[in-house]
Amino acid sequence: MRRRTEILVLLICLVIVTTSFASTVTYDHRAIVIDGKRRVLISGSIHYPRSTPEMWPDLIQKSKDGGLDVIETYVFWNLHEPVRNQYNFEGRNDLVKFVKLVAEAGLYVHLRIGPYVCAEWNYGGFPLWLHFIPGIKFRTDNEPFKAEMQRFTAKIVEMMKQEKLYASQGGPIILSQIENEYGNIDSAYGAAAKPYIKWAAGMAISLDTGVPWVMCQQSDAPDPIINTCNGFYCDQFTPNSNKKPKMWTENWSGCHIPNARFLSFGGTVPYRPVEDLAFAVVRFFQRGGTFQNYYMYHGGTNFDRTTGGPFIATSYDYDAPIDEYGQVRQPKWGHLRDVHKAIKLCEEALIATDPKISSMGPNLEAAVYKTGSGGCSAFLANIDTKSDATVNFNDNSYHLPAWSVSILPDCKNVVLNTAKDHSRKFKLSLVLGTMNLTLQDRSSEPPLQLYKVQTMYFFPGLDFMGMGKGEAWINGQSIGRYWPAYIASNSGCTDSCDYRGPYSANKCRKNCGKPSQQLYHVPRSWLKPSGNILVLFEEMGGDPTQLAFATRKMGSLCSHVSDSHPLPMDMWGLDSKTRSASNPTLSLSCPFPNQVISSIKFASFGTPLGTCGSFSHGRCSSAKAHSIVQKVCVGSTSCSIDVSTKTLGDPCKGVKKSLAVEVSCA
Repeated sequence: MRRRTEILVLLICLVIVTTSFASTVTYDHRAIVIDGKRRVLISGSIHYPRSTPEMWPDLIQKSKDGGLDVIETYVFWNLHEPVRNQYNFEGRNDLVKFVKLVAEAGLYVHLRIGPYVCAEWNYGGFPLWLHFIPGIKFRTDNEPFKAEMQRFTAKIVEMMKQEKLYASQGGPIILSQIENEYGNIDSAYGAAAKPYIKWAAGMAISLDTGVPWVMCQQSDAPDPIINTCNGFYCDQFTPNSNKKPKMWTENWSGCHIPNARFLSFGGTVPYRPVEDLAFAVVRFFQRGGTFQNYYMYHGGTNFDRTTGGPFIATSYDYDAPIDEYGQVRQPKWGHLRDVHKAIKLCEEALIATDPKISSMGPNLEAAVYKTGSGGCSAFLANIDTKSDATVNFNDNSYHLPAWSVSILPDCKNVVLNTAKDHSRKFKLSLVLGTMNLTLQDRSSEPPLQLYKVQTMYFFPGLDFMGMGKGEAWINGQSIGRYWPAYIASNSGCTDSCDYRGPYSANKCRKNCGKPSQQLYHVPRSWLKPSGNILVLFEEMGGDPTQLAFATRKMGSLCSHVSDSHPLPMDMWGLDSKTRSASNPTLSLSCPFPNQVISSIKFASFGTPLGTCGSFSHGRCSSAKAHSIVQKVCVGSTSCSIDVSTKTLGDPCKGVKKSLAVEVSCA
């Protein structure tokens, strides 16, 4: 009897422990509400099959360090059910493991089940066998399709429930998505579109996940489904009900428009300046948003033959804050981290009420949030694409660069302006080496050729210059398709991109006259210390002896901070007297372990010109800036310098000055 009592007590304790961590997730017109508290949530997309399980913990941790609260991912039906009723949730397809790793890091999950996902993924994520079901018509009011869609959606939901991964069970999943951007194409389905969307919404709700569901780009999403925005800018978006929060499920961190939206074979490489991305984020929160997601935060790689759409390349890097190889991309990652910190300083006011928006002049706007206890946060925006402005707000004067927003957590002091960042900038170069290949086998039937070669090297990337077009495998794993023979146009690129004004992928392009993708990611977990087998299926007769392994080396570390920059974010908690006596700071820190700053390539305080790697002296430059930077920084892993005339001298009185520094680490 005593033994049975002990077991009963243990079971009761387990139930109490399990339910005590369960969360209630709802929403109101201002925000997602978790355990009765409105939340400002910053999210980022990481697609689990576009990286490897060995990479996941580091990617998730870097996302958390960058200020994210939520990781968002699609679910890829064709990976998980390549043959009907035969499932694969292993390796890169291990969705449960990925979600659990996010939970272990203390972050939430937004699970976008779809099951149509687009995502520049083969067949939009649909398995090929779906096409051959008699009478089926995709994504419409069609019984065969709806039956299969419901079966797979229920399969994923039930799997998450069995592992207790929904927030209502104590897990990390706080949101789910059904369908995907259907509103962009629903007119093609005519009268059958609305019944289908109504059915999809009802089906999702019936699965009883205990968390809200969303539909992106679906202005007629039925209640209680939340309709959300996708795009480069979503500050003007409003949900279809005054009971739903303003949510942004895809803030395109890199490139996403027709004919130029992704890295494609034969195309130049699009990128999005961080100043514009930060502007878009802060404008969204300025105008009432409380949930935004970067698409992508880490783009990764289209391994195997998973790319969907014409000519889409193997790299899905997306100019994201974390690059294809899992390294932070500066200054994008660092500046956005500071943006997130600044927004979180305003969270109490942001969730308390709707903003009061007022004009401060043409293209100038103030938004003020106030709490019931007297707290106040403000956002001051200059949406002019050319001209800076000086504005008066609450009897204080503020300088606003064109196309920027300043954040004032206390309605007085600027903690951040989106056009000014303190982040380090890296210039990475590739170090190429010969592969020392041993040709083990070759078979051909012109123009197709199959090579099997062995290399003794351990490397993170392969340079395919010299090859034509084909697919490559390393130790049995497909690293994707290559096509370096397809050269991008010589026109359309610029040495620098003016971030001011609405972004489009044609606005900022690079890599003209070169292969769209020359370097291919080889995950380290796929490699052996030696004896790696590389198999090449070559369609155009390339020369495998020209292959080179590639490692990345930091060429330069730079920073450029003006004397009008806000103080570093970590100084915000100091008392007002200390803050008023402080100056903007330029900070440098070598990015890799066991490195120190070895030399100063450039240092100028005054009116320096150019960007990292091409700085030059302007009309005014302090004679002692270089020696001061050298004394403070050389031999150290990191250093900080006050950007002030007291520290660096005053080479041109009455002129706004800045400090630009470029160093080497070794």
